[in-house]
Amino acid sequence: MSSAPLKRVYKRLPVYIVEDHHDVVCHIYRAIASRHLPLKNVKMIHLDSHPDLLIPVNMPADTVFDKEKLFGELSIENWIMPMVYAGHVSCVAWLHPYWAQQIREGDHRMTVGRDSSTTTIRVTSTDNYFLSDGLYVCEEQLENPKPLRLSVIKVNPVRLSHDSLTGTCLLGTGDIRDKDSSHPPAAATDSLQPAEGSNVNDVDDEGSTSYVVKRISSFLSETEPYILDIDLDFFSCKNPFKELYTQEEYSTLKELYSFRGPSLNANEEELSECVDHRIHQLEDLEAAFADLLDDDGEETVTRWARNPGMASLAQLVSSLKARNPCPDYEMVHQAGLTCDTVELPHHISTDEEIDRLISAVQLFLKVLPTPTLVTLSRSSLDEYCPVEQVDSVQSRVLEVLESLYGALDVHEVYESSSTGTQDHQPSGS
Repeated sequence: MSSAPLKRVYKRLPVYIVEDHHDVVCHIYRAIASRHLPLKNVKMIHLDSHPDLLIPVNMPADTVFDKEKLFGELSIENWIMPMVYAGHVSCVAWLHPYWAQQIREGDHRMTVGRDSSTTTIRVTSTDNYFLSDGLYVCEEQLENPKPLRLSVIKVNPVRLSHDSLTGTCLLGTGDIRDKDSSHPPAAATDSLQPAEGSNVNDVDDEGSTSYVVKRISSFLSETEPYILDIDLDFFSCKNPFKELYTQEEYSTLKELYSFRGPSLNANEEELSECVDHRIHQLEDLEAAFADLLDDDGEETVTRWARNPGMASLAQLVSSLKARNPCPDYEMVHQAGLTCDTVELPHHISTDEEIDRLISAVQLFLKVLPTPTLVTLSRSSLDEYCPVEQVDSVQSRVLEVLESLYGALDVHEVYESSSTGTQDHQPSGS
């Protein structure tokens, strides 16, 4: 007979609503501690316009075993991978709207571990998302390795018939069925609203409801506990840095921080050289802007602009100072870190498109198992989710969750933590 503790079940599905996305981690850890979630190999369905799969660059790997220290190190773009290295999470499905394309579509297998040379957390994925942050190392260099299955799954908004919000969903076969019935309702249909620039017509194509269900069903069983994690910027998303800088300044940042990736079939030597070059490039840029915080006089700017690839720094500083005598160079560097291979997504949705995306989510959640825990991030104070839309989106998402799962145990954590945060600033995601 197994001596494993019995799994506990919540009376009502808990929904934790936070402002900054990394603040969900403490609620996930609490669910693990109370045995509502298992200690190891938790699966997460992550709806977001951003992957949030970066790693705190200089954080010692062992920090994950001191949760209070860990919580102090996390930020919105890097809260998932430390849970992977700690062994808690082993499978992440990043469900993204069509405008978010930071990681290529499909299944990715990688190892997350402790880099033996730096004692930091690093990853074996060669996707540019990780290479451009200097996070790649070969597997032989990792200690305490943990496997991660990452499924990148596009979700397109759907166009629904009059009856389709009654609880129907398109299954992988192309049939439309109710989760609790073997008989398809007569009038329900599900057809795609094509993504910009695409010509998608078939419901089994990438981004359709059936596509999403097929992909998730390949790794999630009916009885497994899992986390449903939703960032409201999945439905409408801003790149807040685009409002902080002119188009010319933003273009200059993209030039300064541009990333030159390896060749398609790069060997280990080329991958290592690519990462080393990128790390030095980012360290030089960070040092330059730190120096400019103390002295942005002409001599300092000219000295840094002589560095390879940094000639346009002088033009950028001149433009920034013309608009503000004391630029926030730390924020400029944070903006630059988001300008490597793919820009941060920027797509402010209409109310109609938000409704169609919410309908798409409702359709595929209808045939998936009930989650163990729901975490929901507003992302509005840093303006990734437009502040004028966030309350409406939140209420509509909660209505869908309640229609699917019954009475919810909603914890509006952001209400108690948002006092005095008017000076909230965006960071890279």
